[in-house]
Amino acid sequence: MPPLNLASQKAIARLRNYVPPPTSYDSVPLSRRAAVLVLLYADRSGDLRVVLTMRAATLSSYAGQAALPGGKADMLEETPFQTARREAKEEIGLPDTNQKLPRPFTVEHLCEFPANLARTELVVRPCVALLHSFDERTGENADPEVSLIPRLDAREVAAVFTAPFRNFLRSRDEEDWGGDPADWYKGAWTEWHQSDWRMHQFFVPVRPKEVIKPREGNKEQKQTINQLEEQEKAEQVIRYRVFGMTARMLVDVARVAYAEEPEFEHNSHFGDEAIIAQLRKMGRLSPIRRKGDQLTREDMRLAAKLS
Repeated sequence: MPPLNLASQKAIARLRNYVPPPTSYDSVPLSRRAAVLVLLYADRSGDLRVVLTMRAATLSSYAGQAALPGGKADMLEETPFQTARREAKEEIGLPDTNQKLPRPFTVEHLCEFPANLARTELVVRPCVALLHSFDERTGENADPEVSLIPRLDAREVAAVFTAPFRNFLRSRDEEDWGGDPADWYKGAWTEWHQSDWRMHQFFVPVRPKEVIKPREGNKEQKQTINQLEEQEKAEQVIRYRVFGMTARMLVDVARVAYAEEPEFEHNSHFGDEAIIAQLRKMGRLSPIRRKGDQLTREDMRLAAKLS
């Protein structure tokens, strides 16, 4: 049997059929382009899970935060999906679009979502893909969590873990982790882009044995890894916080996949295409990207006036 259960099959079909609106991604300079990979796969029950990383503490931006694999584009000819796959190769060892995965694994590019705007003035395109693990020759399913062990780059990634994808529409844990299910979600409204913006915080429960960490690294990187391991020794189940732009992307992709609205309050629109276009009109997001570039409330106020 295929590894996806009926609900997951329908979710993947909706993502295959999703057609995003026109994007500003191709009009921004190379220095402003980035892409992330929303990599889904089926667990033993046929439910979808998504792959996430904990960024290394030594990185210059978003250090120590949960993120989707991804990063900046290398050249104008590179598609967002190629960027996301190349970065996923560098960060977690997933072969890129020019390489084959070991049998029976394949990666299917399902769709792309409207671009999101990072505070660091990067335009980030979410690319959704499905990791297939069904071997038609044997009729068996490989277990991605056992058979496809990630190889992490300690310079960029402190750990890799997975989360139940559909739970990003829920306000409580759907799985029984032995703790309080209400610990899964916290949210609040804040001001961003000169409008009300919902800040989602998901606290993903994982068991220490399910977290994969780099085997090598410098002294500071190893210290970060050791701190994570000390935390894990003290608790049978730990929770990694997924918030900000990463959380919003996961909510939006899950909304389309399951044709459901979240149980919590949220922004109705997908991505930040409108504000990206407005910032371009006022001369922001230029080809020259300076270290420390960060959008301010005043930038957002001026851009909003152009709408």
